[in-house]
Amino acid sequence: MLQDILVTGLVNGGVYALLAVGFSLIFGVARIVNIAHTAFYMLAAYAFYTLLVKVGLGFLASSVLAVAGVTLFSVLCYRLVIEPVREHEAAVLIATIALALIFQELMLFSFGGNYLGIPSTLEGGVRVLGVSIPYQRMLILVVAAAMLTAAWFILYRTRLGLAIRATANDLEVASLMGMNVHRIAMATVAISVALAAIAGVVVAPVFVVDPFMWLSPLVTMLAIVVLGGLGSLKGSLIGALIIGYVEAITVFAVPAGAYLKGAVALAIMVGVLLARPEGLFGVAFEEER
Repeated sequence: MLQDILVTGLVNGGVYALLAVGFSLIFGVARIVNIAHTAFYMLAAYAFYTLLVKVGLGFLASSVLAVAGVTLFSVLCYRLVIEPVREHEAAVLIATIALALIFQELMLFSFGGNYLGIPSTLEGGVRVLGVSIPYQRMLILVVAAAMLTAAWFILYRTRLGLAIRATANDLEVASLMGMNVHRIAMATVAISVALAAIAGVVVAPVFVVDPFMWLSPLVTMLAIVVLGGLGSLKGSLIGALIIGYVEAITVFAVPAGAYLKGAVALAIMVGVLLARPEGLFGVAFEEER
């Protein structure tokens, strides 16, 4: 059981980290609470399914096209829907909820409400710590680690990353220094949604694809970013691993744990909010008047 918990928690934590780090990134730069973030994760899974199963493209080509298409689409949505109301937090929140529901209804109309399965692209498995892990799940862990490393490299080793971090630190100062904060925000949206789209592609062959698959990760992702601290990338990564292992322990060690894992994650979020409202690694700041 211990080995199952260790491996399952790590794999799930990797997927959650891709979602949570992207969500925290766009919040840190543009202060946008993007409820539609996991809806793009769903769209990527459907795009991957369509290209792989319906069109008949290969795994690699379907993956790249699905991620690239959803990323470009997210930038268009930001430009047309979010940016015009960006200064109004409530309007942004409502707009992103509306976007997520529109995507959900479009998938229901296009594919129906049935669960869609994608054939496994990698057969066989490997034994780690005495536990047999299918290659398909191992791929999730490898891709998550590679993408998180790439995101770290972009943020801390490139000029774009420097601009993103400067904008996240102080938007007004970055603008006064001549940075195009609107373009930086769009680049940040592209990076954050690309991480979510990659997560949707790698989990699609493991789980089923359906129009409501964005809801459960949304709740878990919000619990993670609150636990780690809104806008904190390090907090999102550590929070993802914590929630991933808490869910694994709940599923394997608690009777009927599969039905309780979401409740446990939310209970942890509430407990952290009561004890430390800014999260484990968040920064407390006064509300601007």
